[in-house]
Amino acid sequence: MARVNADAWVPEEYGSEVITRVNQNSAIEAVARRVAMASDITKVPRVGAVGVDVVAKGTAYNDSNAALDNVILDAVKFGKTVTIAEEDLEDAIANAVAAFQAEWAVDYARMLDNACLGVTGTQNGGTVPFTSVYKAAASGQKIATAGAVTYAKLSDTMALYEGSDYANDADTVVIAHPSFKAAFRGIVDSNGRPIFVEGIAGTPSTLFGVAVNFSYGAKTSTTATSAPNGNPLLVVGNRQHLVLGVRSGPESLLSYEPGFRTDEPVLKMRARRGFAVARPEAFGILEVTAS
Repeated sequence: MARVNADAWVPEEYGSEVITRVNQNSAIEAVARRVAMASDITKVPRVGAVGVDVVAKGTAYNDSNAALDNVILDAVKFGKTVTIAEEDLEDAIANAVAAFQAEWAVDYARMLDNACLGVTGTQNGGTVPFTSVYKAAASGQKIATAGAVTYAKLSDTMALYEGSDYANDADTVVIAHPSFKAAFRGIVDSNGRPIFVEGIAGTPSTLFGVAVNFSYGAKTSTTATSAPNGNPLLVVGNRQHLVLGVRSGPESLLSYEPGFRTDEPVLKMRARRGFAVARPEAFGILEVTAS
């Protein structure tokens, strides 16, 4: 096989295995409002409530005090390298590069979700790349189970969002850790009807009639990780206020140059993303805690 030293990043096209794995495993990539970033820092306009009055005939209109400000998207890079023996590229039955890309996509998806949803630390652009929904939300927007997940706790969490100024049926999303599934399946309403309907044949699962996305990143963690081990979270809110900045990627590069002496080319994979919560008040959070 002729050696080719890659000199350009290869974007992973939509429909590829990498993108499929990302979208299957990342709730944020799947449902958040995507904003293309032309530079590493992008401002996204945010408008406050304008209000409305009854205006009598012949009287002056009252001016609104609506605030117009911005949320800031600051792109950070998620990446990893894998050193691959040349023999594995030439002799393996499986496509080693594609396999590593797909596995990286899963870890990237989980880490991105954790960074956006459950990290409890203060944003520092490194181990805490973004201010998560959990961190941004006020204490009154969070409900602790203090034991088992119950109908009442789930209903109260939905009510936190439904009673806010930012509730909108068309943009409502639920993101939950997969451990909630077991609790969902055992809960029925006062008429004996299940509140959770598991999706089949490509249809989404629903909770109280709202599509629910499951993510292994939906747990608390002090820093961003692809394997958080804190409390499982359920987040309900308006997807328009989950703002995902897309700067580049996922993309990859395979280079032989670093492994010239060892016949071990290096596969590099990365994606650059920014994230911000436009309105923290647009969310309700249920956190599974011990009794």
